Amino acid sequence: MGTRITKAVIPVAGLGTRFLPATKAMPKEMLPVVDKPAIQYVVEEAVAAGLNDVLMITGRNKNALENHFDRMTELEDVLIQKGDKDRLAKVQFATDLADIHYVRQGDPLGLGHAVLRAKMHVGNEAFAVLLGDDIIDARDPLLEKMLTEQVERNTSVIALMEVEPSQIHLYGCAAVEPTDDPDVVRITGLVEKPAEADAPSNLAIIGRYVLRPSVFGVLEHTEPGKGNEIQLTDALQEMAANPESTGGVYGVIFRGRRYDTGDRLDYIKAIVQLAVDRDDLGPDLRPWLKGFAATLS
Repeated sequence: MGTRITKAVIPVAGLGTRFLPATKAMPKEMLPVVDKPAIQYVVEEAVAAGLNDVLMITGRNKNALENHFDRMTELEDVLIQKGDKDRLAKVQFATDLADIHYVRQGDPLGLGHAVLRAKMHVGNEAFAVLLGDDIIDARDPLLEKMLTEQVERNTSVIALMEVEPSQIHLYGCAAVEPTDDPDVVRITGLVEKPAEADAPSNLAIIGRYVLRPSVFGVLEHTEPGKGNEIQLTDALQEMAANPESTGGVYGVIFRGRRYDTGDRLDYIKAIVQLAVDRDDLGPDLRPWLKGFAATLS
């Protein structure tokens, strides 16, 4: 049995080139999804799962991330003077959300390298990794299940989702064996962005991981892979192949709502999907969407 996990690592050093010119001077993680930056959804998910110690792996031009989760006394004073308690509470909520730390990645050498930069902070503990591009709907919890499986099996756990075979080349892909739980599989192999004909399944890796600290030792000797970057998938493949020394790798199959904010079209879809379900926006947005859609037919 493992011990309770309290630390989350969120890599946020990417340049966000898909969203240029919007991300020329603003981190892609700060792009708003309705009225919160994407990164806040991810931090809220970590905190809801009991992970209050958050380490962000940052890069250049990411100061806006630190500012968002820091105090802004001038803004708070203005809201207090206006008596705007609702907006004041929202501003203070982000500030008090978690105990957040920051470390620079330095060279952009891939996700595996970014995770390795967390070694000194994490120490000899299991920890979670949450990618800022993936927003998991709060109504469909995933991380809690992954944390439970990690503690019970004392293994590393990755999140998987079924995708259309024609889309598997966009993801890391898992070869699996069933367990006694239909939503949990044992990973026997991993391939980074395979061609459809070479994919071992249609189970794609999505941006949630719960890892044993043994991953650091593996990452330290993992050679650059696709894109000449140190791939976390390659390290997990080695761990899956050597369960005696690393604890192996299991997967939790997620069947809920996920929003990919790293793609422009999916980012727009995410905003619409989340907005239509909100009590303050949905009643007016839904009929407008129906009328707008009718004009397109």
